[in-house]
Amino acid sequence: MLFGLDFQGEICYTPDMTQKYAFLFPGQGSQFAGMGYDLAQNFRVAKDVFDEVDDALNQKLSELMFNGDINTLTQTQNAQPAIMAVSVATWRVLKTEGVCEHAVCLAGHSLGEYSALCASGALTLKQTSLLIKERAKAMQEAARINVGGMLALIGGSVEQAREIAQKSECFIANDNCPGQVVLSGRLANLTQAKIIAEQMGLKRVIPLPVSGAFHSPLMQPAQEKLASALRETTFAAPRIPVYFNVLADVQNNHALFAELLLKQLTNAVRWRETLLNIHENSFIECGPGKVLTGLVKRTKTEANVQDTNTLESLKALFGAAQ
Repeated sequence: MLFGLDFQGEICYTPDMTQKYAFLFPGQGSQFAGMGYDLAQNFRVAKDVFDEVDDALNQKLSELMFNGDINTLTQTQNAQPAIMAVSVATWRVLKTEGVCEHAVCLAGHSLGEYSALCASGALTLKQTSLLIKERAKAMQEAARINVGGMLALIGGSVEQAREIAQKSECFIANDNCPGQVVLSGRLANLTQAKIIAEQMGLKRVIPLPVSGAFHSPLMQPAQEKLASALRETTFAAPRIPVYFNVLADVQNNHALFAELLLKQLTNAVRWRETLLNIHENSFIECGPGKVLTGLVKRTKTEANVQDTNTLESLKALFGAAQ
């Protein structure tokens, strides 16, 4: 989860399409009111994505994205498929312009893993939409069964986060970048974790506005509900290698993808390790927001990274690909 931890700096970078790129797909928390509208207005291939997702879900999700209320859009059952739709629409726009020919690997943060699998060809857009719908529903139900939340630890080390988690009986949910680790747990345990972290002198300790203890063992009910849908899904071999959150590495055997997606629900997102394990030093964040752009810059300080959050940043990649 990427809630409220967006990168505030400006990235001044001119894309160089003589290089190879790792494409990154954002997770929940990157949504914003009106997202996807400019894509739909300017690119037919993007509008086709939004129409297909609407049809698959039997829901006017695109109308909610373009003109709806941000509070409604932020609800898990809406935010997850909406972020995926914008991410895949962005990928297909870039593909029509030849940019994706420079992709050497893909990775997605939490929900973004589904977008990456769709972009890789391992899942169809319809399969991805239906799986995310089931995932969001399962996560919300699990959050009602095991009430909990998430706590961002800013300024500490992973070792400190592990110590805090152990002492408070919480769990590391996201290892996002150096100095940014998120814990999940029951509310009383998170309160204890906050006290311990402050006593240890961490710069900031931020309770996140989420409805559950995501990426922790408290999500086991969600794992059980999503298992049948994932195991009934036929995955194709990916055309581009995909890094998985629970491995922080590539898995090319598509027969194992369902199990890895199930494990993702109850295990930490190893994003910092993933970025370090990607050998390329040039990245494109493919989707709404620019949270991952910031995480790359904090993890690999010499990396080149380009977001696609606006039409201007998206089109900057077109000319470079020619």
